[in-house]
Amino acid sequence: MRLEGYDYAKRGIYFVSNVVQNRLCLLGWVINDRMILSSAGKMVEKWYLKIEEKFEGIKCHEYIIMPNHYHFLIEILSNQESNKDSSIDGADLIVRPNTSPNLSKIMQWFKTMTTNEYIKMVKEKGWRRFPKRLWQRSFDDRIMRGYEIERYKNYIKNNPKKWKEVWK
Repeated sequence: MRLEGYDYAKRGIYFVSNVVQNRLCLLGWVINDRMILSSAGKMVEKWYLKIEEKFEGIKCHEYIIMPNHYHFLIEILSNQESNKDSSIDGADLIVRPNTSPNLSKIMQWFKTMTTNEYIKMVKEKGWRRFPKRLWQRSFDDRIMRGYEIERYKNYIKNNPKKWKEVWK
């Protein structure tokens, strides 16, 4: 699953992917190499963009929501400055433990929020049901190195063009 021994609260950019359980196409359609989000896909997009509001020190970058999966670039920023407080008398700075959320906590929250809202919309709006769980267990991630970021941004941008090749 995760890279053993790696601190996923560490500053960096992470490429994150996950697939709808049983690869059901619930999130939209690819038409003429463009992704058209369904109401469910727009809901997933909404919760992705709320990650920055929920978690301090997180930046949401490029993303694509496909008919049955998503790819996100999520950045965990340094929170070193926000972890320091001056003592009352101006003496040494007191450093608090790292309070950055880790990637697993972020994704757990995202998957919970999207699943709960999806279930609500099944009941209220008749969205298509899913078996047992909305998302496949866990998620895939890659710790980005500087030289890879542009390549992954392009991968996200061009993902709809590859839909027919990969998901026939």
